[in-house]
Amino acid sequence: MEIFVIFLLGIGNFALHRAVMESKHPAIGAISWFADRAGRRLALGLEFGVLLVAMLLAANGWPELVWGYLIYSGLNGVSGWLILTGRI
Repeated sequence: MEIFVIFLLGIGNFALHRAVMESKHPAIGAISWFADRAGRRLALGLEFGVLLVAMLLAANGWPELVWGYLIYSGLNGVSGWLILTGRI
């Protein structure tokens, strides 16, 4: 069950990450390595790495990690909402 919850949160993180990258927000362009295609791929790769490690740890005896990944996803959600709504 924990792995499924982490997986669903990971899908949301990927969708939000991509939406922020495609938003053309000035802060995104200010990060030079993030502005080009290779930088965006690297960022999504890091997001995948975080998801993979969280799922592997949860599957191997760390079910409490769901709470940590939930907090991580919540922070991503708040920051994504701030960027996408133009509040930052």
